[in-house]
Amino acid sequence: MRFFILLFTFLFNLSLFSQVTNNKNIKVKLGIEEFIENHLDLIKGKNIGIITNHTGKLPDGRHIVDILNGNKDFIIKALFGPEHGIRGDAPDGKSLSHTTDEKTGIPVYSLYGTGNNKPTKEMLKDIDVLIYDIQDIGARFYTFQSTLFLCMEAAAEEKIKFIVLDRPNPITGIRIEGAVLDDSLKSFVGLHKIPVVHGLTIGELAKLVNEEGWLNNGVKADLIVIKMKGWKRNMWYDDTGLPWVKPSPNMMNMNTAIVYPGLCFIEGTNVSEGRGTSNPFEIIGAPFIDKDQFAKTLNSYKLKGVEFEPIKFTPTDILRVTVDPKYDSIECNGIFIHIKDRNKFEPIKTGLYILYTLKKLYSKDFKWRSPSRSTSKYFIDLLAGTKDVRLLIDEGKKPEEIMKRWEKDLQKYNKIRKKYLLY
Repeated sequence: MRFFILLFTFLFNLSLFSQVTNNKNIKVKLGIEEFIENHLDLIKGKNIGIITNHTGKLPDGRHIVDILNGNKDFIIKALFGPEHGIRGDAPDGKSLSHTTDEKTGIPVYSLYGTGNNKPTKEMLKDIDVLIYDIQDIGARFYTFQSTLFLCMEAAAEEKIKFIVLDRPNPITGIRIEGAVLDDSLKSFVGLHKIPVVHGLTIGELAKLVNEEGWLNNGVKADLIVIKMKGWKRNMWYDDTGLPWVKPSPNMMNMNTAIVYPGLCFIEGTNVSEGRGTSNPFEIIGAPFIDKDQFAKTLNSYKLKGVEFEPIKFTPTDILRVTVDPKYDSIECNGIFIHIKDRNKFEPIKTGLYILYTLKKLYSKDFKWRSPSRSTSKYFIDLLAGTKDVRLLIDEGKKPEEIMKRWEKDLQKYNKIRKKYLLY
């Protein structure tokens, strides 16, 4: 009897992989593939919860929930969805309620916009293992990282094993840029002392935060990271051969991911970051900008790997992508950011030069987004992780002077980071 059970288990696991693409261009084997092929024993006989979204897929497009659902060796008790939801079709910033997954009937707990960014004790009732499988973008303020850290924290408090299925850092694992987060500016767009461009995979980030004791009250999760195979630190996402799945509605493609760490700063201003267009973060502008003057000034700095083209655009609502963008249905003047050499391009420096130029040329109209009622902090400070950007640009300081203030913290962070490199 034992032989037949073992044979069935082997054949079941083999069947999960029988449809995986044999595309020779794919160079990287994802953590989810390694997990299904070699590590299902970690959840045998367990009640599991899965923290995921539409990116939690194999290269052939099958979703982790659909793959694991129905396996009699374990039970999926609940799903936990980050910003944009389990299936990833909610626009940026939209609050999501608890629901049921239409495809599987499994309860879904929203960890965004419900007042509970962290799973509660009740949500985790009867769960033995939590599995995290979400594609990150490599920038600190991407909220999926905060969801990871808060779920790890909840798991540690409830003595629940936590498994991270690793995925590539789309903008390579070698870049480190931007200010290290100031503790006074912790928020859901930045919880821990890492720079904007952190140079880690999501699994490495989990290990760093866990082992450094950065979770609330110093708790540590019973953490397992299932590594990828074939990923190298200098790989951009399109070097992996893996299909691009938009991690969030406005993260359109690789170019968006490349500019995002620096151009997301525009969200902290009254300038459009291009939401409501087909090229968010590659396009920025406002009605008060002189597009030709703006582009000419930016090009005069001769920033590495980038050129700026003057354009006009009109932001509008886009179904399941953007609701009520800045300057909705109003024509804006601005720039298109063309990446000429991504290996030389410096997103943070470029973002700072754009802010510096906006303040310099359009000081009467350009404004930082005012603090919301719920916080006295400027959004640009939360995004940058420091007040330096706002205060020094208001003083007319150049980006090089601003970045110089971060050097010692970046060196300290890099020493910590190196301890947790898995590749």
